[in-house]
Amino acid sequence: MDRSKTSPVPRNRLARLAHLGGLAGSVAGGMLAEGLRQIARGNTPRPADLLLTPANARRVADKLSELRGAAMKVGQLLSMDAGDLLPPELAAILARLRADARPMPMSEVVKTMEQTFGQGWEKTFQRFSFTPMAAASIGQVHAAITHGDRHLALKIQYPGIRQSIDSDVNNVASLLRISRLVPEEMTLEPLLQEAKRQLHEEADYLREARHLQRFAMLLDDAPEFRVPGVDENLTRENVLAMDRLVGEPIESLTRATQTTRDRVVGSLLGLLFRELFEFGMIQTDPNFANYLYNAQTGQLGLLDFGATLRYSGTVAEAYRGLLAAALRDDRAAMSENAGTIGSFKEHIHARQRAAVMELFALATEPARTRGRFDFGTSDLAVRIRDAGMALSFDQGYWHTPPADAVFLHRKLGGLYLLAARLQAKVDVRAILEPHLIGDTDLPAPQ
Repeated sequence: MDRSKTSPVPRNRLARLAHLGGLAGSVAGGMLAEGLRQIARGNTPRPADLLLTPANARRVADKLSELRGAAMKVGQLLSMDAGDLLPPELAAILARLRADARPMPMSEVVKTMEQTFGQGWEKTFQRFSFTPMAAASIGQVHAAITHGDRHLALKIQYPGIRQSIDSDVNNVASLLRISRLVPEEMTLEPLLQEAKRQLHEEADYLREARHLQRFAMLLDDAPEFRVPGVDENLTRENVLAMDRLVGEPIESLTRATQTTRDRVVGSLLGLLFRELFEFGMIQTDPNFANYLYNAQTGQLGLLDFGATLRYSGTVAEAYRGLLAAALRDDRAAMSENAGTIGSFKEHIHARQRAAVMELFALATEPARTRGRFDFGTSDLAVRIRDAGMALSFDQGYWHTPPADAVFLHRKLGGLYLLAARLQAKVDVRAILEPHLIGDTDLPAPQ
């Protein structure tokens, strides 16, 4: 990681608000400059065209990256919905936020460790690397070795992040509204409330440690996965000490054999189905950086459980019914279960309901395909994006489903993107069907 790009974390509310205010001013200035350039060329630009320039999008992404915390997290949430929520010019640049944050300077790392463990904290370790392995929205990760030769990854929370969550989310929402970076029809409030709740939970590393231990137990029968062990003696609310896993970024599998790529994607899709239908809890963050692949053992390392959400039996059963209905192409039953999930407005036209169901049909296409679905050659992501944009804008329909549905759909969408990146061919139907056995109307395998 480039140490030259470190920056201190703005700590108090006024400092963070000033950063966002400065961002709004620089975006406005960028619009004015671009407008003058277009007029000088004899063009009559639209305000939206002036706003959604690469330079303005870069300003937004850079500032959210500098603020970290909730400000960056909201940008990440929007970037993962790029095809459905944002114009592609902005989405492409905001997508950098999924794996890019500026690390804090060494002096802040030292201060945080001193406040957490006291003076002489460094004597706790045989070795501690001040250069972070990774930096994200809530904290950054440092390698360390204990005197017992245990190799650890220490996730150290940015100072003041927990206290800034609510105000940051509100400030970013105001910025997005004022600058019209999201559609006017979009109901942000449910997502913002869920973002606040989730961020407060993610900022509690003791909670994440419990999730790590819980998933390690649940996946004890799945040797293809490895969950880091927790060092309870060194874990605090703002420092998570866990085993450092060995492996390569999952994107590196583009160079692996077809068999390996297919197996890895199939394992991750199978894990998602187990999370929903067996565990009742899902790690909802689709960031590729949450996975490591160990070529020697063939195991997938699962790294981040801060964004773990619990799902009720009612929601799980509605998805079970929806997927079973999709496999037998029963649109009426799909619509009924989608309504239970909360996918429709209270007052919805028949054509809008049909359009929503078409989106579900597209999303379930890999599962409805008999045999292996070729993610690498499919244009599924483009078709889902186009259908979503048409529904939201052309037909004047915008409805934000419940937050748990949004995060589940983001996770599935992220796995589809990974499958496409790895050009995987997976029999999704065969992986899903065992979870739908309770549906007596499920068509028999052929």
